[in-house]
Parts: sequence; C-alpha cells; structure tokens
Amino acid sequence: MGRVEGKVALITGAARGQGRAHAVRLAAEGADIIAIDICRQLDTVPYPLATPDELAETAKLVEQQDRRVVAVEADVRDLKALEAAVAQGVAELGGIDVVIANAGIGTFGPSLELPEDTWQEMIDVNLTGVWKTIRAAGPAMIAGGQGGSIIIVSSTAGMIGYPNASHYSAAKHGLVGLMRALAAELAPYRIRVNSLHPSTVDTPMTDNPAWRALFTNDKPDATKLDAAPALQALNALPVPWIEVEDVTNAVVYLAADESRYMTGSTVSVDAGTSLPMKIPHG
Repeated sequence: MGRVEGKVALITGAARGQGRAHAVRLAAEGADIIAIDICRQLDTVPYPLATPDELAETAKLVEQQDRRVVAVEADVRDLKALEAAVAQGVAELGGIDVVIANAGIGTFGPSLELPEDTWQEMIDVNLTGVWKTIRAAGPAMIAGGQGGSIIIVSSTAGMIGYPNASHYSAAKHGLVGLMRALAAELAPYRIRVNSLHPSTVDTPMTDNPAWRALFTNDKPDATKLDAAPALQALNALPVPWIEVEDVTNAVVYLAADESRYMTGSTVSVDAGTSLPMKIPHG
C-alpha cells in the first residue's frame, strides 16, 4: 500500500517541474490527482511557461501509475476558475485530502527599478494565488471531515532576503505568515498546514537564459555550467542546485499520515542556503 493510498491531491503548477514530479510520485504512492496549471505565458515572465501539451503529459504520467487524474487549465489568480476546478475534481474523484500550492513565477530586478507590473504580477501569482488556491480547496477539505494536509511551496527566499528579488522574497515571506495563520485556523478540522522551502531546484524556472544571465554578470549565451559556481556559493553543501525529487520526497512526507502531528512548520530542503554561516567549500 502506498503512503497516500486512497487520497486525492490537488496540485497547482502541475504541468512540469516540481508540480509534475509531485503529481507523479503521489500517484505512485496511491493518490488520485487534480492537476492545475495556467498553460499560457504571462507578460512579465522572461522564460517560457508551461503549455497545454505539458499538462496533458503530466496527466498521462499519472494515469500510467494506474491512478485517476483531473487536469484543468486555470490561473491561480482567478478564484472562480479555481473553484470550478475544485468542483470538477470533487465530483469526479470524491474529495480533496491534500493541497500542494506549488504554482509560482520567478523574475528579477533591483528594487528601485522594478516596473510596477512586475511587482504586482509576482505578488498576485506567488502570494495571492496561493491564498486563492486554499480558499477554493479548503471548504471541500473541511466538508470531507477527514482532515488533510496543505503544503505551501515557498522558497529559501521565504527565510532570507535576496537582492534583485525583493518582490519574490516579499511574496515567499508572506507565504510563511499565511501558513502560520491557516495552521491555527484549520487545526480544529485536523487539517495541517506547513510551508516548504527549497533552494534552487533544477527546473525550467531556474534553467533559462534570464536566470543564467543573473548569475554570470549578464554573460551572453551563458550555459547552465557557467552559472553553477555562483549558484553553488549560495549553498552550504557543495552543490549548485537540488533535484525535483529532493523536494518531492519532502512533499510525500508532509502529505502522508506519518506527519500527522506536524503543522505550522517551515521545512527547508535547501542544501544549507539559509544557514547564517556557511562552511567554505573546499
């Protein structure tokens, strides 16, 4: 029997990257999946976002685990669209036991030079979109009467501030406050709420020309390996990034009953990024 056998997990940003990895692994552990992704480009984001074909591929991979899946194209900034996705998922799969608020974007710029729309879109997606996800799914979890687990995917930027990413850091810090308030509010319903704080994860959000340029002093045509030394300097452990599976391992633990008394916690999977002092790399 899988660690989340018989549960239903709703995952935003599920078309690729961390979201896809979480969906496929939870399916392998026995869960049915409600997979949500916007599947279109946003104006302020300098790298390609997920496509409908990628969301369809996630659904296919879940079905290959012999689990059911409801895949919906929806924007986490649109509460009505999220409520419709929840209603469809509950109707087809029977309820919601786990919510993984994973959808997010990454953009950069000095605080005093950020365009207003770049700031606003970041807050709308990475902070307000998480609240709207939980606002849409939470009532169904309560109605189910079985408790559950809400996992808010924050970042090391939710624990420490990053220059050239004040809007990202503000959103990710805001998720910690949201998590702690929800953990208190939802505890009477045996719904646990925790936040997850990865370091740089090897996904399309962090492996693209804009990201590489940021970590190579705008080197033209910088490669992933060109950016690796600067990225490794962020971590205490001598690695430039972690893999999606490293985050998924923590997601499965937080989704499963083995973490049944864990709520209100910030969980770091960050190779030591948030340590106040780091051991110099050899």
